[in-house]
Amino acid sequence: MQQIIEELNPGQREAVETTDGPLLVLAGAGSGKTKTLTHRIAYLVANGLAAPENILAVTFTNKAAGEMRARLASILGMDSAHRGFMPYMGTFHGVCVRILRQDGPALGVDSNFVIFDDSDRLATIRQILKQLGVVDKQASPRAILNLISGAKNELIEPQTYAQFASTPVQKVASQVYPKYNRQLSQAQALDFDDLIGKTVELLTNYPEVSKKWRSQFGYVMIDEYQDTNNAQYRLVKLLVDKHNNLAVVGDDWQSIYSWRGADFKTILNFDNDYPNAKVVKLEQNYRSTQEILDAADKVIKNNKNRSDKKLWTDVKSGKPVAIERVGDDRGEGEYIVSKIKTDVASGKREYGDFAVLYRTNAQSRSLEETLVRYGIPYKIVGGVRFYDRKEIKDLIAYLRYIYQPEDQSSFLRVVNLPTRGIGQKSLSNFFEWQAANNYSLWQALQLVQQCKSLTTKARTSLNGFAQLIKSLQALAEESKLDQLIEMLVNRLNYFDYLDDGSLQSADRIENVKELVSVAKEYAELGLPGFLEEVSLVSDLDGYEQSAQAVTLMTLHAAKGLEFPVVMMVGLEESVLPHSRALYEQSEMEEERRLCYVGMTRAKEELIMLHAERRMLYGGVQHNQPSRFLSEIDEDYLDSAQTSYAQVFEFGPKDAVSTIGLPELAVRDQVEHQVFGQGIIHALDGEIATINFFKAGQKKLNIAFAPVKKIG
Repeated sequence: MQQIIEELNPGQREAVETTDGPLLVLAGAGSGKTKTLTHRIAYLVANGLAAPENILAVTFTNKAAGEMRARLASILGMDSAHRGFMPYMGTFHGVCVRILRQDGPALGVDSNFVIFDDSDRLATIRQILKQLGVVDKQASPRAILNLISGAKNELIEPQTYAQFASTPVQKVASQVYPKYNRQLSQAQALDFDDLIGKTVELLTNYPEVSKKWRSQFGYVMIDEYQDTNNAQYRLVKLLVDKHNNLAVVGDDWQSIYSWRGADFKTILNFDNDYPNAKVVKLEQNYRSTQEILDAADKVIKNNKNRSDKKLWTDVKSGKPVAIERVGDDRGEGEYIVSKIKTDVASGKREYGDFAVLYRTNAQSRSLEETLVRYGIPYKIVGGVRFYDRKEIKDLIAYLRYIYQPEDQSSFLRVVNLPTRGIGQKSLSNFFEWQAANNYSLWQALQLVQQCKSLTTKARTSLNGFAQLIKSLQALAEESKLDQLIEMLVNRLNYFDYLDDGSLQSADRIENVKELVSVAKEYAELGLPGFLEEVSLVSDLDGYEQSAQAVTLMTLHAAKGLEFPVVMMVGLEESVLPHSRALYEQSEMEEERRLCYVGMTRAKEELIMLHAERRMLYGGVQHNQPSRFLSEIDEDYLDSAQTSYAQVFEFGPKDAVSTIGLPELAVRDQVEHQVFGQGIIHALDGEIATINFFKAGQKKLNIAFAPVKKIG
């Protein structure tokens, strides 16, 4: 018992020993929040307050859950590999899958549902847009998907969404939304948003089911609480019983996912939701030097909507933060190469010590070109994942269709792969015949010989496909997962299909062999469990920081990671902060949090670069240095640099031009170049709260927002 708490600092110990009622742990960057959460679970189990199966512990990646499970098992002297150990430790999506597999049928959700990934969703929406006669110029599939996803995260049903759709794109989305849901239902599939939304619906409408799961979880713990969206927030409220044994851990300063629907105010309002909540602050940082922490603190303190804390560290003093000006994006890359080569050649660093962080993926192009030119090994986090490679997705689609033969998305992907001579005309005739006879997809496929609108060749090919699937379904029931995949590959002659003589064919074949190896690791889960694991894997689940290569990644992807040396690039107005944030106070504060996240990834050295000009999005940009740089006191900068504001003639910290403040008053009618017309609701210095007639309420900094008084 004592060993569980003896290595904790006072704040961590207080959080661990607080076992009753609601608890909010405000955990600053690098303050050991994962350790705190893990030791709190160990404390509950060791004290007999809860069995592992009665603890719901939500993390934001499967990898984090796996690491926490292994750490916890080590502390408790248990076997982490045992499937029954901490069965409800995982992501929101993973936990919801378990609930829906058991009790989803009450809601009409088949227990054998498949999960649509991003490409499945986009393919379905493209198909619907084509049916509606909508072209990409009117509304891109990605834009429609984002709108539908946003609605689902807010638990807004199609009919309600249609009532409030106002813009042309929203109106298209309101037409697509119900059709998209209908196609999911026909395929007996759910998408990622449905996993949570359907669970909320289930627990809301079926009291006995809700009671069962509330009784299951005596303790609920949520990591990264600042990144929860409305649906996840509702889910947590539904799963916490009257005991209110809810512990949430997070940091509003690191909330950077509002574009996914996350609302950082959830963590700020925790004590309003739970008035008797205990609040514990973790302010001791175990990652960065004090110089880095102080510089980051100076930046984040410019946000008005935030909690109050001050990070400190016992880590020995290090280098001041360096701000470097370069001529252009090529010079940016050459500076980075020079720094890396010098440090590696001297034996001071290894390639894996360096991370280059940027605001958008488009910035990686020039960096990659420079690294390749100088022979610097690198890896990009967020590139093509193993499970996103075509040959892997094809085989996964076969496995999904074997498991769920009503899954039309998987059917369409594999029915003519390898080629069986089944063209689009044949498929159209097949689907028309299916609909006319009111058959399910699997029924129609097994009765396809009766379809007179198909040619003999098409009927024979589709029937052969049906027989293949039936035989593999039988095999799936009696064989191990890796054996099933090997048999599938053999029956398809898949290696011959992949061996097309191209340079990439060998890699594709190796990838398939690797899939068989992965299947052996998941053997005990069987086909359903394997498909579930694959569908829920995230970009960072496969990231290995130990590889000896420079890491290139976006600031969003870097959250939760740390590196000895961090080089942040593109510290310019309209890049970081992004141009979208220049006229919206709340978005500017999120950009500042994003900058803070990047700064606090650095353990020993932090270098922030900006260019006088930059080739981006097909044009040359000449942007001022980022306002975030001017917010860092020169006391924390490299002594070789003079005052940053003097060197770059940077104006007031929150201004990007010398535009005078317009004379405005509450109830004035104004017009904005982007948001249209509206009425001023409130004024606080330079910040105006404006109710726009179409865009809704916005908070704008009128020192630089294009707002003019009208009327």
